[in-house]
Amino acid sequence: MAGSVILGGARTPFGKFSGSLAGFSGAELGGKAIAGALERTGVSADQVDYVLMGQVLQAGAGQITARQAAIEAGIGLDVPATTINKVCLSGINTIMVADLLIQAGEAEVVVAGGMES
Repeated sequence: MAGSVILGGARTPFGKFSGSLAGFSGAELGGKAIAGALERTGVSADQVDYVLMGQVLQAGAGQITARQAAIEAGIGLDVPATTINKVCLSGINTIMVADLLIQAGEAEVVVAGGMES
């Protein structure tokens, strides 16, 4: 059975209500965090097998915000992307699902995280 490891991470800065980050969508912020994590770990966007992103507040955000974030980060349209909508811990849930994909041999490199705006 394959083993899973977390190679690295990134997050956006903390903002305040109606502050300097208010103009960015959750997917835009998520994409910037994904790009930062890939850069820090030395993993290229074309090595990513799957993208899983959690987002609770999706009203008005458009469809498949995980796909939007992946595109923002330079990940190709051929890479599957799934958004998990779960109040509390949706980002942690993506890590659990990423581990399952790796353990099952369905993926080697999975981006997992959460995003909000």
